[in-house]
Amino acid sequence: MIRMTAVDKHFGDLHVLRDINLEVASGEVVVVLGPSGSGKSTLCRAINRLEPIDSGTIEVDGAELPAEGKALAKLRSDVGMVFQQFNLFAHKTIAENVMLGPIKVRGKSKSEAHDTAMQLLERVGIANQADKYPAQLSGGQQQRAAIARALAMAPKVMLFDEPTSALDPEMINEVLEAMVTLAKEGMTMLVVTHEMGFARGAAHRVVFMSDGEIVEDATPDTFFSNPTSDRAKDFLGKILAH
Repeated sequence: MIRMTAVDKHFGDLHVLRDINLEVASGEVVVVLGPSGSGKSTLCRAINRLEPIDSGTIEVDGAELPAEGKALAKLRSDVGMVFQQFNLFAHKTIAENVMLGPIKVRGKSKSEAHDTAMQLLERVGIANQADKYPAQLSGGQQQRAAIARALAMAPKVMLFDEPTSALDPEMINEVLEAMVTLAKEGMTMLVVTHEMGFARGAAHRVVFMSDGEIVEDATPDTFFSNPTSDRAKDFLGKILAH
């Protein structure tokens, strides 16, 4: 579903992605771990060209990412994205936020988009908040609304860029539970996160990045119990010691 081949990216002198080769199969959940500044978010954002790359190729569902224009917009609509910040439209209700993409991009009727929105809000556990505005919701509820909004486009793949890092601790689990449900339903997911429990429990594979490189790519069991690189051992030592 996702294929990155020999992808390189610089920010000025900083080499943030170094010869990235990564494949994510349909229905697979891949969690990307690594210290801050390792290139995780850039990797995630490169997949739908929110970050342009310097060289290499990126394919989604067998089609190479176009650089710009309508073809890129179409491909982006097939790739759901959930960020640290919820990016909901403050002046629209939660239901309206979820309906917007299907109406504007997919050409759905208002009633059809509303039915879909309510089903998706039910799925993420906030159907009772549909008529409220984002400011009236907790951070966890807003993030679940953002997940529903991404799902409303019926994407082929979902990208999550540290979706819980801006949340209070008691809200993290409600968002992770919604993500675990998605994973169980067979959604193809690439998740950049610091949540080790999610990585252990929901991922098919863990990709560990350091200094812009993929250092390890293993099953969660193998990665957490027997990492091969010193960088991963050091990272896990710090994380799991807490």
